[in-house]
Amino acid sequence: MSQFEKLKTFEPLPSSVTVKESSIHGLGLFAKEKIPSQTELGITHIKDDRFSHGYIRTPLGGFFNHSEKPNCEAIYDGDYIKLITINIVNFDEELTVDYTKHDWIKENNE
Repeated sequence: MSQFEKLKTFEPLPSSVTVKESSIHGLGLFAKEKIPSQTELGITHIKDDRFSHGYIRTPLGGFFNHSEKPNCEAIYDGDYIKLITINIVNFDEELTVDYTKHDWIKENNE
């Protein structure tokens, strides 16, 4: 696959997720279909020291909200942070992460 073909396949959000109004805060990520546990949804942040807290957010990283009972986890993977479901996420359920496990997220949202 050429570099151009790879660029054409980029999607800001996985096809199983959408952004809409959240009862938690502002806008949030919501499942458009049932998403199995341990599904990698994509990259939320990319390491870049030129940005606040050392990361730049992708569209996926800009919309997940906090929950004390999250259904997703932000996993550090080298220069990336990825969003992975930790249990089944049902249709129309908001995807959430526990912010208290990530100082760079807490500081950015306080």
